[in-house]
Amino acid sequence: MAGDGPLRIIHCFRSPIGGIFRHVRDLAEFHARAGHDIGIVCDSLTGSDYEDALFDDIRPFLSLGLVRLPISRSIGFSDLGTLRKSFYEIKSLQPDILHGHGAKGGAIARLVGSALRVNRYRVARLYSPHGGSLHYDRGTLSGLSIHLAERGLETLTDALVFVCDYEKEAYLRKVGKPHRRFERIYNGIHDRDFGAVHTRADAVDFLYIGMLRDLKGPDLFIDAFALAERLVGRPLSAMMVGDGPERDKYAAMIERQGLGRRIAMLPAMKAQDAFAFARTVVVPSRAEAMPYIVLEAIAARRPVIASRVGGIPEILGADSPALAEPQDITSLAAIMQQAIEDPGWRDSVMPDPSAFQDTFSASVMANRLLDLYRDILDGKPAGSHASDGPLRSPA
Repeated sequence: MAGDGPLRIIHCFRSPIGGIFRHVRDLAEFHARAGHDIGIVCDSLTGSDYEDALFDDIRPFLSLGLVRLPISRSIGFSDLGTLRKSFYEIKSLQPDILHGHGAKGGAIARLVGSALRVNRYRVARLYSPHGGSLHYDRGTLSGLSIHLAERGLETLTDALVFVCDYEKEAYLRKVGKPHRRFERIYNGIHDRDFGAVHTRADAVDFLYIGMLRDLKGPDLFIDAFALAERLVGRPLSAMMVGDGPERDKYAAMIERQGLGRRIAMLPAMKAQDAFAFARTVVVPSRAEAMPYIVLEAIAARRPVIASRVGGIPEILGADSPALAEPQDITSLAAIMQQAIEDPGWRDSVMPDPSAFQDTFSASVMANRLLDLYRDILDGKPAGSHASDGPLRSPA
């Protein structure tokens, strides 16, 4: 029985960039402060000085250490070596919980956890897709193959954890109803991130912040910004903050459209710092699960314009006028125009701050996951813990 004693929890994921990394950092801090031992296994090939600094911030909470080894994005023979190294590293840490995030992290956690079980080592195996493989179209050969692999790995899973209802429904539709326990536990923001961020005197009109890759829609942001200028009838200003494999392509796109003086590009930085540079955040993604940047912006009292994809409508509200149709530049630009021309737009479209914090706080997320970990180790069935109720705060 797990009892109420400290747990040894290891999080496995591939790339230490973006929402998954933010998710794990918050869990590591909350669970470590609650007395548990935390470790991380992730890729050594991705990340920059910015991510290295984030690792430095959470090292005090990683009593089981940080293990970084090469984990390729695509599936290949190198995965066999990665699994072998991961097995020996994880085995030496003697975890109670292996929680995999994203497709590669989920595969490592479940395969290594199952290998440990063969050796009669008791460990709970959890998987959070975070979008990942669920973004693939089941109608394609690659999508079908990936979803069949997900179905196969499900037999090695003790619980699936979805970060939003959209992700859960996508799994049911593309992979099938899980044969294992599954829960929806929303992503949450740390208490310290709630509260208005001071806007600089030289703030720009619009901010894009995130990875610079087509999935996140930087090209849509640039095109919609240009159209919004024409709709408003005067020059506007914007900033793009982030790193990614296609940065040069977007920089060339900005110059080609003659927007070089009105759209600035800066490297990745903390969201709270970036919010000070702009009045409105734009999230033009082509696909998402439950993006942290939307949660962070609303917590900082920044108005958000976003694509109607993934779990974003669960944050802003299904009928929110701040939601643009996916990949629709005209729809996105029209909302950007409203944000510029209507002084009351922000107050009319953003969620109630109090209700938002009650739903999307990291303490809620961390406590519900901890209850799930203990349920699995204690052999309790789904429904043993209520979804709501008194919450424990980290010490």
